[in-house]
Amino acid sequence: MKRKVTIVGGAGNVGATVARAIAEKELADVVLIDIADQKASGVALDMYETCPILGSDTRIIGGNDWSAATGSDIVVITSGKPRKPGMSRDDLVRDNFEIMKSIAPKVVEHCPKSIMIPVANPLDAMAQALYRLTTFPRERVIGMAGVLDSARMSTFIAMELNVSVENIHSFVLGGHGDTMVPLARYSTVAGVPITELLPKDRIEAIATRTANGGAEITKLVGTSAWYAPGAAVAEMVEAILLDKKKILPCSVFLQGEYGIRDLFVGVPVKLGARGVEEIFQITLTPEEDAALKKSAAAVKELVDVIGM
Repeated sequence: MKRKVTIVGGAGNVGATVARAIAEKELADVVLIDIADQKASGVALDMYETCPILGSDTRIIGGNDWSAATGSDIVVITSGKPRKPGMSRDDLVRDNFEIMKSIAPKVVEHCPKSIMIPVANPLDAMAQALYRLTTFPRERVIGMAGVLDSARMSTFIAMELNVSVENIHSFVLGGHGDTMVPLARYSTVAGVPITELLPKDRIEAIATRTANGGAEITKLVGTSAWYAPGAAVAEMVEAILLDKKKILPCSVFLQGEYGIRDLFVGVPVKLGARGVEEIFQITLTPEEDAALKKSAAAVKELVDVIGM
């Protein structure tokens, strides 16, 4: 049986970018679900018509009929109000929580064995909402955050050092927002920590730009980013569907790891066919640990607002 990925909010920019990446790699058939059902049908058809050019046998359909999603292996949830200039992720929490409450029962009904990848902001709080609303095991609710944040950091390091992004591995922990924790001593260029290659002030500038990466795009474009977030989701989907056992930073429900309990926070995890197969704990300095705890506290404030 061919694998299936459903993308909720699939007519939007992020959802369509995810779908295109899945089709291009022929990872699974794709279902685009959106309240804008006519647009979803059109986007799906347009994308399906690219498959002969791509040489992909992926089948893509769109609409608002959840029965098409039945039996999906993965459900990606991109639905939510977009971030506008001057708007923080915190501003979105109540409105997008209402959207999650409408989606969760549909996922439970039609895709009870699926792995969920929440993308809507504020990411960690929305992941926690979906986890509570669906009562799925924590291994099957995996927020997309750190893959994107690390990619942004890698981009800025490559720009600073004028080296290939293929040489760079960046490491970002914490909530997906302004309090995220880019870890310089674990971020490397060809295995060499950037602390050996850049002065402290340049590292701090990169960390700050990484933490504000979403806001920078929003200011330039007028809405949330979509290419990089879409590519980040696609990397997670590929790791799960191909059972790659790939280590990626994701927002997951911690139960004592890093001294944090009952909260979704970004940490390095092993992704495979069962979803989160292992949570990796690394040794943090007192300063790094304090920054991570501060980031977790910011997530908890949002979670408390929605009572999750």
